[in-house]
Amino acid sequence: MKPTVSPKPLKARGRGRPPKDVSEQQNIRHQLIQAGIIALTEKGFGASGLDDILRAAGVAKGSFYHYFENKEDFGSAVIKSYAHYFNAKLDRWLTDDSYPPLQRLRHFVEDAKTGIIRFDYTRGCLIGNLGQELAILPVSFHQELREVLAGWERRVATCLMAAFDTPSPAYGHICQRWAEFFWIGWEGAVLRARLERSVRPMSLFSEIFLEMVEAECGLKDYTPTFSPLS
Repeated sequence: MKPTVSPKPLKARGRGRPPKDVSEQQNIRHQLIQAGIIALTEKGFGASGLDDILRAAGVAKGSFYHYFENKEDFGSAVIKSYAHYFNAKLDRWLTDDSYPPLQRLRHFVEDAKTGIIRFDYTRGCLIGNLGQELAILPVSFHQELREVLAGWERRVATCLMAAFDTPSPAYGHICQRWAEFFWIGWEGAVLRARLERSVRPMSLFSEIFLEMVEAECGLKDYTPTFSPLS
């Protein structure tokens, strides 16, 4: 006599349509995240309606809950995806040892200016945008944003450290301070660039930042000059 086998309980499904094959699931999830990145870089979290994101992604509303539990879960996935993309961009420019360290940072700035012009000043930095909405963001986002910024600071600090022939803990501390200062100012410069519809604020900030770094770190003689801005 065969032993009685209890049937396995069925796994509860999310709302909406059932998921398709794995590759198609991944593609739909990717479409949703990409649409979310565009929405959050243009409008921010509060003004980005789920219906608009689904429409832009070409995904039925009923399918959303097979990929994300709610808007908070979706937002977290968007932050992670944007951070992965931006980390790769920073690594491409800041680790290019065919150029001196400060020139690498200038290349990153020029690339960012090209990007904001290409999208006609409609898109800012997703992390910077969310940082202006802390009062309405889920608390879980706060730590995620801090971790992303910390990663960007480490990359800039490492790049600046490469400018010294004999790195030391003292130089490391200085570079970390400058890296933190860079991102504090850079996010404001991007915001101002969108407001003015001009890359002038990004140029102004980056030029003064690099001059200050060069002066404090003794990388070149620096005498500040002041002239009317064109």
